[in-house]
Amino acid sequence: MRASLVLLALGLALAPPSAAWAVDPVYTGRFSSTALGGYDAVAYFSEGKPVEGSAEFEYAWKGATWRFASAEHRDRFAADPEAYTPQYGGYCAYAVANGGTAPGDPQVWRIVDGKLYLNVNESVAERWSKDIPGYVAKADAAWPKLLAE
Repeated sequence: MRASLVLLALGLALAPPSAAWAVDPVYTGRFSSTALGGYDAVAYFSEGKPVEGSAEFEYAWKGATWRFASAEHRDRFAADPEAYTPQYGGYCAYAVANGGTAPGDPQVWRIVDGKLYLNVNESVAERWSKDIPGYVAKADAAWPKLLAE
């Protein structure tokens, strides 16, 4: 038993960083496959607020299940998912700008230049809002690297 623990520790130590730190392209939480906490991604744009989706109106995209409040919203999303999905897969935009990830809170959101951004909490959203263009530029540069790790 002790030898197997040593081998496991050695294997983890020698494993490339990507094996331990890969970022899923869509944040779904640890024990879920549902994106955006089950909220309707289209509603942020059409209703200007988070609206809970329904299991009745689901769509699978990028390895996650997206829920919608109506068939119309599901169909709009299916026609152009990139137009509605939160940036950085729904991870906190501020965290991504700083080279890491944190869960995005579907209740802490903002649409900027036609794109949906989430933050982990109100305090972080306040910091992020002080230099949105700067943080977006940093996050845009960091996101592909986080996905590739």
